[in-house]
Amino acid sequence: MKPFDSIPARLLSARELTPGIFDFTLSCPELAAKAVPGQFAQILVPGHTLRRPISICGIDQEAGALRFVFQVRGQGTEALSRSKPGDTIDILAPLGKGFPIDKTKRTLLMGGGIGVPPLLAAAKELGGNAVAVLGFRNKELVILEEDFKSTGAKVLVATDDGSYGCHGLVTELAAGEDFQVLMACGPGPMLRGAKALAEDRGAEGYLSLEQRMACGVGACLGCAVALTDESGREYFGHVCKDGPVFPMGMVKEV
Repeated sequence: MKPFDSIPARLLSARELTPGIFDFTLSCPELAAKAVPGQFAQILVPGHTLRRPISICGIDQEAGALRFVFQVRGQGTEALSRSKPGDTIDILAPLGKGFPIDKTKRTLLMGGGIGVPPLLAAAKELGGNAVAVLGFRNKELVILEEDFKSTGAKVLVATDDGSYGCHGLVTELAAGEDFQVLMACGPGPMLRGAKALAEDRGAEGYLSLEQRMACGVGACLGCAVALTDESGREYFGHVCKDGPVFPMGMVKEV
């Protein structure tokens, strides 16, 4: 069996969560059966040559469905956002390496902005042994708070302008929590803060990196990232194939 497949998937539901951020659920039992939290899909948009990489937000193996929450960032994602329930969407998935879930360990999930959706599937598996600390620019951009709460996780929200939740950085809010494992996805400054926090606590840490990618399977070599192996040797890996989730010790620079 191939680790990933390209199939036509039926769009079950589509809605706009906040301006420019969309929530799609696709019926694809073969892919849902293989997917793990932290992986992503390459989605084909009609009229565009390159697929769009979108993180997997939810995995429902019983229903045979995958959930994607994405932000419109260009012509391709704008065209994708116009899809309607019942449409067929070609997706290549599941791609990349996901988060290693240990349900026995207290796990801090730190997400920033559109980096929040990839953590939801991890929260679902961890349940009450997770604390999700989510950061957004303002109240209007807060997404998935209730979804995280429904998993049983402790949920904390920070906004840059103080319009909702705690006023300040998500890294500052996370510093008040106890944890054994940290998993983070979001902008570079947040990931640097997450890595520093995990190192300070002597905790395991995993970072999900975002990089522009074309093929999604390591063939085009466009998403190179500087990494360090266990011996300290520096080399270049690729976010799509070697990640997007990396042990924090491997990531030389965020």
